[in-house]
Amino acid sequence: MNILVFGAGVLGSYLAHALVRGRNDVTVLARGKRAEDLRRDGLVIRHYFQRKTTVDQVKVIHELRADERYDLIFVVMKYNDFPSVLSILAENVSSNIVLVGNNVDARGMQTYIEQHSPVKKHVIFGFQLSGGLREAGGRVVCIRGGGQMVLDALDGDIPFKPMLERAFRHSKYKLTYLEDIDSWLKSHVVLVAAMNSAGYLHNNDFLKVSKDKKLLMQALSAMDEGFQVLEKLGFAVIPAGQVRAIRQHRQLVYYGFKILHRMPFMKSMEGFFGEIMAIYESFESLKRASGIATPNWDELEKRSTLKFAGER
Repeated sequence: MNILVFGAGVLGSYLAHALVRGRNDVTVLARGKRAEDLRRDGLVIRHYFQRKTTVDQVKVIHELRADERYDLIFVVMKYNDFPSVLSILAENVSSNIVLVGNNVDARGMQTYIEQHSPVKKHVIFGFQLSGGLREAGGRVVCIRGGGQMVLDALDGDIPFKPMLERAFRHSKYKLTYLEDIDSWLKSHVVLVAAMNSAGYLHNNDFLKVSKDKKLLMQALSAMDEGFQVLEKLGFAVIPAGQVRAIRQHRQLVYYGFKILHRMPFMKSMEGFFGEIMAIYESFESLKRASGIATPNWDELEKRSTLKFAGER
C-alpha cells in the first residue's frame, strides 16, 4: 500500500520503520535537517533492547499537495502542532487519516477535517505506545522493544480497518482497538500533563524529581483532580485501575513513581514543553464545564507556565 507518515520525529520515524517492514510503499513528510538526514542516510533506528540498528529507505517529501493520494495517512505529531496541519489534511484527496498523539480535542479536529474537505473523509485517532529519543546525528534510538498503537474511531467501527490490518500484517507491530478512544486520550493527557510538569520543574533531572516527595504527591493529587473533571463530564477514566490506585493506594503509587523516576529510560520522557502548555490550555474548558475545584492541577499549571514563559 501507498502510505504517508506525516511527521518524522521519534514516534513518526518508528512508525514509518514498522510500515516499511510491513512491506508498504512508505513516504515520510519531513522538513529541514531531518529531511536531509533521511535522504542521505535513510531511516536509521537503534533498537535499544535488541541491540541492533536498522536502516530503511523511504521517500521524503516536504509538503502534502492537495492532489497527492495515499491509501493511508498517519499524522504523528505533538498536540500543539495538529492545528497547523488540519486544513492541509482537509484539502488533500486522500480519504483515510489516523491522527496519532496526545489529544484533548479529537472531536473538534475530526469535525474540522470533515467539514472542510471536498471528499469523504474517514478520521480516526490513536496513540503509539513506543518511546525513544533522537540523537544529534539524526539517529533514532528506540527505548522500548517492539511497537504498539491503541486506536479507534469516535463513531462506530473503523471504516478502513481491513486496510490497517493489512498495512501491519508482516511487521511485529501491534494494533489494539479501544471502544472509547476519546476517553482514553483525555485520561492519558491527565497523566502526561502532571508527570511532565513534575519533570519540567526540575529541568528533567528525574533523580531530583524522585527525591521531591511534595512535588510527586502534588502531581498525584493533580491527576486525581483531572480524573474528577472527566468523570463529572461523563467521560470514562481508561484504564479504570489507574484512578482506583491513585485514590485508594496513593502512598504506594507515590513509591512506584519515585522508583520510576530513577529509571534510565525516563530520559526519553523529555520533550518540548510547549505541547504540555497546549494541553493545559485545552483542558481549561473541560475544567470550567465540570465546575470541579482543581487546586493542585492549577498550582502545577501556574508554576510550569511561569517557568516556560521565563525561558522563552
